[in-house]
Parts: sequence; structure tokens; C-alpha cells
Amino acid sequence: MTETTRFAAPLLALAFGSLSLPAQADQLALARLFSDHAVLQRDQPITIWGTATAGHSVTVTLGQRSAHGNADAQGKWRLTLPPQPAGGPYQLSAHADGQTLRRADILVGDVYLCSGQSNMEFAQRASTNAQGATYGAGNPQLRYLNVQKHSAMTPQDELKGPVAWTPLTPESVGDASAVCYYMARSLQASYRIPVGFIHASWGGTTIQSWIGAESLRTFGDYQAGVAAVTQYGADPAAAMQAEDARSEAWWRAHDPAAAAQRAWAAPDFDDSAWPSVTPTGSWKNSGLAGFKDFDGVAWYRTSITLTEAQASAANALRLGPVDTSDTTWVNGVRVGGASIPWIWREYAVPAGLFRPGRNVIALRVLSGGQGGGLSGPPDQRSIATADGQQIALPAAWKVQRGSALRGLSVPSAPWDWPNSLTTLYNGMIAPLVGYRFKLVAWYQGEANADAATEYRSLLPLLMRDWRGRFGQPELPFLVNQLTSFGDAPRAPGKSGWAELRAAQAEAVAHDAHAALAVTLDLGDRFDIHPPQKTIVGERLARAARAVAYGEPAAPGSPYPVSAKRSGNDIVIAFRDAGAGLVTYSGDRALGFEVCTVAACRYTAARAAGATVVLPGAVKDAKSGITRVRYAWADAPFINLFSADDLPVGSFQLELR
Repeated sequence: MTETTRFAAPLLALAFGSLSLPAQADQLALARLFSDHAVLQRDQPITIWGTATAGHSVTVTLGQRSAHGNADAQGKWRLTLPPQPAGGPYQLSAHADGQTLRRADILVGDVYLCSGQSNMEFAQRASTNAQGATYGAGNPQLRYLNVQKHSAMTPQDELKGPVAWTPLTPESVGDASAVCYYMARSLQASYRIPVGFIHASWGGTTIQSWIGAESLRTFGDYQAGVAAVTQYGADPAAAMQAEDARSEAWWRAHDPAAAAQRAWAAPDFDDSAWPSVTPTGSWKNSGLAGFKDFDGVAWYRTSITLTEAQASAANALRLGPVDTSDTTWVNGVRVGGASIPWIWREYAVPAGLFRPGRNVIALRVLSGGQGGGLSGPPDQRSIATADGQQIALPAAWKVQRGSALRGLSVPSAPWDWPNSLTTLYNGMIAPLVGYRFKLVAWYQGEANADAATEYRSLLPLLMRDWRGRFGQPELPFLVNQLTSFGDAPRAPGKSGWAELRAAQAEAVAHDAHAALAVTLDLGDRFDIHPPQKTIVGERLARAARAVAYGEPAAPGSPYPVSAKRSGNDIVIAFRDAGAGLVTYSGDRALGFEVCTVAACRYTAARAAGATVVLPGAVKDAKSGITRVRYAWADAPFINLFSADDLPVGSFQLELR
């Protein structure tokens, strides 16, 4: 089961803006990334950027070093200072046209970029033993910046504001990413230099959301979807019209009544004969005749009268959560749709679509089998205005059953998070391009656990994409492997989470500048967000010491390199086993399987130095065994570790 099906916290879907630095700037400005207390990467060229009057001279100074240049025709400037060693605090200033901007308490040290989904987003205040860590958090040499969530159709020049670098204090540490903080704390203590970490993550999101368009469009069948996202950025109305056509083609292929019922979205459709309901949860509990055990399609309609001032200011429709897939129209024009029940629907509405007088809102909803319909309370449903007001929608809606359908899911638009294509790169990573980093820590994969084969290529693609964009071809990547979550195994079987772990391990094994942190022993099979983040951060720090700081030590857990037949036994060899492998709570290793083409079975296993022996696993030449597996389950019980207490991760090897 993936994060999106188990994590049900209500999150507002952000409007898909395409805001950049102003195309023509008259006032001197620094990019928001450069706030007071910022940390800049040592021993690398330091690039500073912002806006000013087009063509005019700009000077940037950090400490005693300066750089000069001119703003371009769009008023954008970008200047580079020479590399500097760790030090500070300094003052950063920018000067143009008699204006001077200053930023105080700037440090030069190491900067880490931490990204992924909700286990990276998980706040320090919620982590195990957070209270004790909080008391000791005061450290002026350690700072962080949390990037606001922003899903954008085109690469942005600016982070969504406000943006502020925050020194670590007992009062501020709770808002930091727990994993990133514990990693940074460990490394800062080791190297005694300033450390800053930028945290940019979003719970429930897929890796496809984080890869730039130029890279993602070259992979698989994503070219059309990336093109649609690009079109949305250039012409939202045309993109929405094209998405409406794609969506209706799907409906006509799966629902024989879809073509006729499309008229129910029209503002002049007469719904007076439909029953009324005040949705507050599943339609199965609404008391409406015919809905108690119904799974399929239902239509909702309501109307609201707006004044001329309200209509001109209205720019978004908020519906709260919808179970499960919806298509939503305002006055007969599609404004959005989504297919995940825990996402609160907030749809941007083009200017002029709301009008003075009567306005009709229509939804087509396909249930996912558990519930159905507008599932939140009525006070979550409103029209938002540009000046921040909320115009409440009527509590009562007209509703009508459509076709009975089961086992179907409406494909999401390619810009709909959490399954969007490239939009989180655009909104949350692109504004960082120009900054330099010591390393990237990546904790993501839960949302891709049903597509591990694809992930084997997508993770290396993301690493190449970011390295290219940041201009750091050897930028170290630390990958946190998925932990355990879900059903514990009673017999060998399939496991999407084990497949994903193996995909992560394979991507790292083929990358000289990447390392893997195995956390299989730190999970919770009942909670997709296990709170023990301190050890996770420390394992990432260990990986960093090897691949980012060049210490002569193994970056992490023992890694299997071969499985060979030795008489009737199978011997599995490991690298990075240190002083050898050990088993806890017994002299046998749990979770080993031998497999034929058709099936797998558990087998005995014993640790022996840097190997694991499966005694008698191959009884004769006709046994048909072709491969071995270990910890091949969503939430396996394991007891195989290195002598320095690092767990062996899930793996599968062909027998040689």
C-alpha cells in the first residue's frame, strides 16, 4: 500500500501559479533565497542574482570581495564571486542606481539540499526523543531554509514567499525536517564548519514531479504529458480544454452513459427533479435512496448568486476532499479534477468565468469503493477571491446517480499533484539553480512503490538532471532506502516495497557519487511515517562522510555482490561487511528465499564472515533454483546486520 492511500491528512491543493521575477524591474532586488542568516557553499564559485533596471550596472559584495555586471534586457542580473573558504559572518550587499540592499549574518560553509516526500518533510518536533534534541539545538553555525510548496507549470526564477534562513535554536528546530536536521547536526559536529540545509519536499508526491521537463520528456511515454504541462503554463484555457477532451474520451470508453450525462454539467440544465443532500461524508451514509451500497458515478450541482464585485474578484473554487475522482465545472467550463480522496480540491478559476448573478457549479464523482462524494463538512466549500475573502457555497446540493462502476480510476491531469509531471521541480527546485551544494539527500519512493521497474530508470534520471542543472556533475546523492511498512509476510510473495528498495539500491550501486542509507530496521508496519528519524539522519551522515567528504570508510550497510553454488549450498558474498555479518536473537538469518522460475520458498541461512551460506539449498541439479531473495516483503522481520550494527537491505540475486 502506498503513502497516498494510507496518509489521509487533509492538504490544500495549491493553485498552479507561474510567477517569476518581474519581466521588467526598476527597483533593485535580491532573489528571496538570499535572506539574512543564509549559508553559501564554501570552495565553490558563489553566484548571487536578482533584478534591477534593465541594462544598469550592479555590484555585489560579500565581505571584502566584489563582482560587477549589468542587468539584462528583462532586468535580471546574475553575478559570481570567487570561491571562499568556510567563514563568516559576513555582510552581503547589492548596489545599483544609488540603491543598496544588505543581508546580515551570512556564513560560508557546506550547504545540503534535502528533498523527497513526507518522510523527509516529517518535522523534528514529531520525531522520537525530540524533546531532548530540542534542548540542545542552539547552534549559530547551523541554519535551515524550508521551501514553501509550489507546483508550477514552468520553471520559476523565485521561490514562493516568504523565504527565510533560520538559525537553529530550541524554539526553531521543531519546524526543521527531522531527517535533514539530524544528518546536518551530525556532520556539523564532525567538521566544525557552518552548515546550512535547504529542505524542499512534499508528502505523497511521485519522483516524476521532481524531474525537469527537458529530462522527463525523453523517458518512456511522458513526452505528451510534459507537453501538456508546458501548454498549461503558456495557455491555461487551451490546456484545460485539451484535458477536457482527453478526460471525456476516457469516460466514453468506460461509461456508456457518459456522453448523455455530460449535459448535466451545463449551467442551463434543469436539475429541479433531483433530490437534495447536504454532503458531510460518504454518500453511502447520506440516507438518500439508492446510495447505501452504491459504487459508481454520481453528479452534484449547486448554484450561487454573486455581485459584480464578487464575480470580478473570484479566482478559485474550494471544495474540500472528494472521494474519489472528480471532474468539476463552473458555468459549464471545466476548471479541474483529481483522483485521490485525501487531497482537498482547490481549483484556479480563470478571470471572467464567474459572473454577476447566478453561477452553477457541477461535479461528476466516481467513487473508489469505500465511500463516495463530497466527503468534507460544508464549511470547507467556498469561492475564494483575489483579496483573500471566502464566499461560502450553499450547504445543500442537488445529486443524481449515474452508472454503477467498480474498479476504475480516472487518470489525473499531468499537472495534478501528487502525481504531476515536473511541476515540483519547476516551483521548488528551479529557483535554487545557481546555488551550489555539498550534497543532496533524497527520501522518496513510497508513492512509486507500485512501479519499481520504472523507478530503476527514474532515480538515475533525477540525479543526472539535478547535477546538470546545478552545474555539479559529481554532486553526491544520498538515497534513503524505503523502510518497512505494511503486511508482515507469512509466506514468500510479491512486494512492491521490496522491489522499490531493490531499485534504489541498484541505482546507487551504479553511481560512483551516490550512497544508500538502509533503514529496514527502523520502520513501523502500522505507520508509514515512523518517528525514529535520529538514526536515519545519522546513517545519511555516515554515507556523506564517505561520498561527500572522502573519508576512507564504507558508506553504509553490507551490499550483496554475488550468489554462487558451492556443492549443495549457496554462498552469498557481500562487500562493505566490515568485521563481518552477525545475526541477532539467534544463529540463523531470517528472511532468505530460494526461487525457481515459478515460485520461492524460505530457506535456512547462516552468517559466515562477509558471506551468508544457505546450507543444502540446492539439493540436486534438477532443483531449478535460479535466484535468491532476502527480506522480500513490505514489512519483513530481519536480524542480519554488520558487526557495526547496520542492517542488510532487501535484495534479489541471480544464482551463478
